Amino acid sequence: MFKTLSSPTRREILRLLAKEEMHISGLARQLGISVPVAAKHCKLLEDKGLIVRHRYGRSHVLRLNTKKIRFEKLYEELDIFSEAHEVEVPKGANVLEALKRVAGIKIEKVGDKEFITSVDGEEGYYIFEVDGRLPDVPVDKFILNKNVKISLKKLSPVKKKEMKVKVKEG
Repeated sequence: MFKTLSSPTRREILRLLAKEEMHISGLARQLGISVPVAAKHCKLLEDKGLIVRHRYGRSHVLRLNTKKIRFEKLYEELDIFSEAHEVEVPKGANVLEALKRVAGIKIEKVGDKEFITSVDGEEGYYIFEVDGRLPDVPVDKFILNKNVKISLKKLSPVKKKEMKVKVKEG
């Protein structure tokens, strides 16, 4: 799967098909590649079950296989690369106290609140989950009274659209 998605052309095909069904020739035109090259990329995506082909006579229309592509499932599969730690805190400690015991987690105080600002040197905005659920209290207010699994997740900006803006002079 990773090899299939390593191609920028195949990722672009998926992005285009996420918006609408298309003919292979339409994809080729959009991507600026030949029809045979587009067909080869589509065949690989089809073999992995990422796209579905419908034949209408000699015409082939492609669409994203939404039953196969579940982005939450993809994120779960990527979790195997995350690092696990085990820490011990006294009953009644808060999540922030537990996080401070893990090397690589940087916490900064802003005003009277503390925020997770970096994990293993990767700066950004982080949220925490306790046993797979997003708490409705800040990290320093969630009290630990039993064994739990805490997950840190970086909030990453995902591009929905990108545009180049040209400004005319005069």
